[in-house]
Amino acid sequence: MARMHSRNKGRSGSTKPAKKVLPSWVRYKPKEVEMLITKLSKEGKTSSEIGIILRDTYGIPSAKLIMKKRICELLEAKKLVHEIPEDLLSLIKRSVAIKKHLEENTRDNTAKRGLILTESKIKRLTKYYKKVGKVSHEWKYDPEKAGLFVA
Repeated sequence: MARMHSRNKGRSGSTKPAKKVLPSWVRYKPKEVEMLITKLSKEGKTSSEIGIILRDTYGIPSAKLIMKKRICELLEAKKLVHEIPEDLLSLIKRSVAIKKHLEENTRDNTAKRGLILTESKIKRLTKYYKKVGKVSHEWKYDPEKAGLFVA
């Protein structure tokens, strides 16, 4: 399948191992992993950051293999999920950073195009999340107020 804003066809960067069995060297129990995830979430970490911390610091290759549910599902069950989904929030952060760059470099046409593409991704993702029900139907992306989500 082709990329979204270019005609290139690419391969994904990384793939998980095909083996879906928990390695024998993992010593954590599902309850311990749940407690770690809730602790990290209360510290303000996102679900992808939690997964990276579990992998790098605690040596847990996949929380899903231990708990039989994804990190996002656990956070939703414990009502620790944020109002705006993580991927949408990262796109908003990117658009705010591009706008900040464009304030200093007004003639950067590549950055202007990047801002247009990023905001179109935000609008497309918002439309999907409203349809699925992850974001309320009244929520609207406003480019002028986008800096408030980042702070």
